[in-house]
Amino acid sequence: MTINRKLGVFTGSILLLSTAVVNGDETFGLVKEKPTEGRYVETDRGFMVPYTRTIPGTDVTFSMEPIPGGTFLLGSPNSEIDRKDDEGPQVEVTIEPFWMGKYEVTWHEYKYFMSLYTVFKEFESQKVRPVNDATKIDAITAPTELYDPSFTFELGEDPQQPAVTMTQYAAKQYTKWLAAITGNQYRLPGEAEWEYACRAGTSTAFHFGDDAGSLSDYGWFYDNADESPQIVGQKKPNPWGLYDMHGNVWEWCLDEYAEEGYTRLVGKQLNGLSAIAWPTKAFPRVLRGGSWDDDATGCRAASRLASHDIDWKAQDPNLPLSPWWFTDDPARGVGFRLLRPLNELPKKEMSKFWDADVEDIKFDVQIRLEEGRGVLGIVDEKLPNAIKELEGAN
Repeated sequence: MTINRKLGVFTGSILLLSTAVVNGDETFGLVKEKPTEGRYVETDRGFMVPYTRTIPGTDVTFSMEPIPGGTFLLGSPNSEIDRKDDEGPQVEVTIEPFWMGKYEVTWHEYKYFMSLYTVFKEFESQKVRPVNDATKIDAITAPTELYDPSFTFELGEDPQQPAVTMTQYAAKQYTKWLAAITGNQYRLPGEAEWEYACRAGTSTAFHFGDDAGSLSDYGWFYDNADESPQIVGQKKPNPWGLYDMHGNVWEWCLDEYAEEGYTRLVGKQLNGLSAIAWPTKAFPRVLRGGSWDDDATGCRAASRLASHDIDWKAQDPNLPLSPWWFTDDPARGVGFRLLRPLNELPKKEMSKFWDADVEDIKFDVQIRLEEGRGVLGIVDEKLPNAIKELEGAN
């Protein structure tokens, strides 16, 4: 792999995570005829199948697995060993089919996204693809350069390690960018969607059963991770083809965290979206799955972690604190995974999935932009070609 040093853009070849790219007649991952082999999910629109896609304009790939719709109990039962109060009461949630990232988003994927900061700065200086009132709806902020790369990368930056230390806002902006350049609606999962995918039709503490003694076969945690995030996909997957759902890194969900768990949902008819606790403040927000630094208890399917921006940015000297990065642990155990719904929402409804959602975050981003310590860039299907033209000019 090589890097255009001036623009910070990744080019060159990589080791593919999967050899098959499925492009059905309608869209990536959806085919009309029943597959003769491999996993698939039958829907009224055709058959959802696994696919690997190249990020447009790059050699970087990501893989998605189809998740069937169904109904399950969100949270853990009172009888579960090591259960915490914020994991209940259990409520029934009906989930529509979706695709989910086969792996956690890796540095190979995320570093290309990071490189857009330099690209957007160059666009801005050359007055190319200007952001105005008409185009702002299609703009994102790419992450600024890391304040202290030695913190984030001290435990490794292998291209196939999960990317870590990004805020939920930065992860959401990543999904907006990927959706815009691919034409498919990627986003973070809601908490119920994440747990449903992790359980994969099971109701035990882990998707493989209740015995934590088997966790080493499926995930990286304190006992076996050698004190660092590990390359994705080395352990066994869950029944729906997802790797590292237990351990390796905590994964961002869309929800605000509440100590009282799911009390607000009792007695309601719920689906994956109506179960989301849409945030009303900057933190705490929900992460799921446990990390390399957690014991087995923290890696259970129902285990939850509440984010804490002040503690996780304690070493950040900036004012306002970075909207894109954390500087303190447990952030080196924090990453994310993609979700793509089968049934997409109208674009006008996607802002709450992609953009800054509360005044504190909006203010921090706006101040950074006004001070020149941030930059907006338009993301659409024309962006990859615009970047190539910029590279050619430089």
